[in-house]
Amino acid sequence: MSRVGKKPIEVPTGVTVTIEGSKVTVKGPKGELSRTFNPDIKVELEENVVNITRPSDAKDHRALHGTTRALIANMVEGVSKGFERNLELIGVGYRAQKQGKKLVLNVGYSHPVEIEPEEGIEIDVPANTKVSVKGIDKERVGATAANIRAVRSPEPYKGKGIRYEGEYVRRKEGKTGK
Repeated sequence: MSRVGKKPIEVPTGVTVTIEGSKVTVKGPKGELSRTFNPDIKVELEENVVNITRPSDAKDHRALHGTTRALIANMVEGVSKGFERNLELIGVGYRAQKQGKKLVLNVGYSHPVEIEPEEGIEIDVPANTKVSVKGIDKERVGATAANIRAVRSPEPYKGKGIRYEGEYVRRKEGKTGK
């Protein structure tokens, strides 16, 4: 049995889970998320606890069991607390600023790079070298943060670039000059 799939999901107060066949909708104080899952995996709600069961021990059912449970748990956590991903800009003259809803990055190119966040994603700039991506959908928050990081990913010689907060970039030695 999947260790992840077997764990029940506690639904906090203020969050409602609605199950209609294979579609699960989660509403909370921060918003609403819905997703359709594989009809083979059974999702049941009993007194503020969501349980996920699978019909057999077939390889595809085992894979879907833990995945379904993790996705529903992320939906519940997203509508109650939300998700946040922090990035930091490292390099001389590298800075970020917010113009309206757009994020404007100056990261060593001849032009500033503008990034427009999609619906439901909020980008904050607490300092000119820090960027914060917030939202209720963990997948979209991570994808937006990855797109921002891809503008100038960290390089191994000087360590310059955009990296996740706390990310370790392994440094290389470079030329020896002999």
